[in-house]
Amino acid sequence: MAATAEFSSVRSVAEVPEGDDAKHVFHHRMFLEPQEEKRDLKALMVKRAKEICSCTPAKVKDCVFSLFPILQWLPKYKLKECLLGDLMSGVIVGVLLVPQSIAYSLLAGQEPIYGLYTSFFAGIIYSIFGTSHHISVGIFGALCLMVGQVVDREVQRAGYDLEATVSAHTDTVTQVNTTIVPLNQTSQILLCDKTCYAIKVGATMTFIAGVYQVAMGFFQVGFVSVYLSDSLLSGFVTGASFTILTSQAKYLLGLDIPRSSGVGSVITTWINIFRNIHKTNICDLITSFLCFLVLIPTKELNERFKSRLKAPIPIELAVVVAATLASHLGKLRETYGSSIAGEIPTGFLPPRPPEWNLIPNVALDAIPIAIIGFAITVSLSEMFAKKHGYTVRANQEMYAIGFCNIIPSFFHCFTTSAALAKTLVKESTGCRTQISGIVTSLLILIVLLVIAPLFYSLQKCVLAVITIVNLRGALRKFKDLPKMWHLSRVDTIIWIVTMASSALISTEIGLLVGVCFSMLCVIFRTQKPEAPLLGWVAESETYESLSAYKNLQTKPGVMVFRFEAPLYYINKECFKSTLYKQTGVNPAQVKAAKKKAAKRMLRHKEMGSGGNQTGISLELVSEPLGFHTIVIDCCAVQFLDTAGIRTLKEVCKDYKEIDVQVLLAQCNPSDKVSSMDIERPATCAYCL
Repeated sequence: MAATAEFSSVRSVAEVPEGDDAKHVFHHRMFLEPQEEKRDLKALMVKRAKEICSCTPAKVKDCVFSLFPILQWLPKYKLKECLLGDLMSGVIVGVLLVPQSIAYSLLAGQEPIYGLYTSFFAGIIYSIFGTSHHISVGIFGALCLMVGQVVDREVQRAGYDLEATVSAHTDTVTQVNTTIVPLNQTSQILLCDKTCYAIKVGATMTFIAGVYQVAMGFFQVGFVSVYLSDSLLSGFVTGASFTILTSQAKYLLGLDIPRSSGVGSVITTWINIFRNIHKTNICDLITSFLCFLVLIPTKELNERFKSRLKAPIPIELAVVVAATLASHLGKLRETYGSSIAGEIPTGFLPPRPPEWNLIPNVALDAIPIAIIGFAITVSLSEMFAKKHGYTVRANQEMYAIGFCNIIPSFFHCFTTSAALAKTLVKESTGCRTQISGIVTSLLILIVLLVIAPLFYSLQKCVLAVITIVNLRGALRKFKDLPKMWHLSRVDTIIWIVTMASSALISTEIGLLVGVCFSMLCVIFRTQKPEAPLLGWVAESETYESLSAYKNLQTKPGVMVFRFEAPLYYINKECFKSTLYKQTGVNPAQVKAAKKKAAKRMLRHKEMGSGGNQTGISLELVSEPLGFHTIVIDCCAVQFLDTAGIRTLKEVCKDYKEIDVQVLLAQCNPSDKVSSMDIERPATCAYCL
């Protein structure tokens, strides 16, 4: 509250003289002539077209530098100050990213090599187009889950066996030499197997999601992200974490069960797991237990002593190396039937455009993926920019994450976005610029060219453990619920609803439910807002709620009422009923009582029996109200619609009929309340 302004405004209306003198009390704004907005649409369009189509060397340079921020900061790169930190953070994030890229590939329904491709291209492309110095763009668990669900659906729809395992190397051969006829499409010849078709679906959806993101940047519709509040995003990620954990549980136990998708997939998956629990692979179970036993304590130590450690312990890479050696030397696949990653080829596959005929199948699925991807990227960019004292361009961030999806989709990659865990590691290990991201990509390139085939014997249960352990941060949000409830019950309910719907129904529906529920909460908040009577603090110019604080001063005969919400069609009845309740006077009831008493008096006169009874009834009706002026403080009323204006007019008119003056204070000029057709001197004053 602007104390001085509010006090002066309320005090001025409270001391308005009565009678004819009130006609002279107006604020100077009432006599100002508003500016006329001349909107020549044709001229505006011509001017805008000239601005867009004009081409000067300076404008071309600005456009190029705006689209490629690396051209601005790279020539100014400070080697002595930044290089060491960027190299260290790039190597550390790369070491962490290699096993995570392989593990999250399973989550997206892809072969391990495609996860490495995705991480490699995302890091380089974001370094060119991004404006954030610190965020790490790559594989993100929730998006991988959403991609995997669509991939499984389309693969099954095409007639492939979801449980068929074909290595990535075989994929490259079958694209050229093998003809596979799906069970339900015997008339159609496909020149690739299940693995090839899966990456086609994933890459096509990634391409469409990137197009959506670039389009949102071009048309500047980033406002969509404002509907994704922090509590909604947190609940969505936590709910998706349950689905991720559920999808990885079968690998922990070594079970060969179909992957459930669609509504209720979490419940269906757990039912299938318990039905097949007797088929648990003991070797995979023991390996999973040992990996948990090593990973969780080390991860906790990394977090607890991160201020003392120069770099986090690369325990994931150590576990992957140790597990691969144990699986290879112990021949766990041949002896115990453990499921392994399989052959991972070196190098890159030839670029290939998306499958255009798949676009109608995945276009709708790409919408929530695009929105979640850019919302997380923009929010993380702004968070770290604020922390380190620089600015990011949200619109350019949408371009950057869009290009991180469009370009890699031609190179057999799936959807990417910023990831909080890797960004925190990147920042804490000395990152200064996106040179760190390029270093990470170069490290992954070395793995792709040389080291990738060595992961052939890596058990899938190890990858599942890595994925689940990285969900700890999202699952820990449950510990914050009591604190969140204390701060905002509405936000807590939004979190719970979004989390539950994302986990128990599906991720896409959960996101939609969360957005709709958040908007309903906003409507409910304005439907029944706080509307207290005010008094001022003694020896000060501050007005506060009489119901919230003691010893507040009031002016005899004047009630100050504040409505803390916009006044529009949804809450207009609440405004009137609350005003009547707070003042203790309903004008309609007072008028009805007067009419009833007048009729009774007239009837008694006609019957010739006046006397004491008539006098008593008139005396009761004519009893003073206790106040003569109501001041409505409009400082919290951001806008009014026609229903709100009509309600104010009705209130002024109704109270006028019972000899109560209504004054409006602190009116927002944009509300255009001055356009109301009210007899101002007698009923309303507009004091600002």
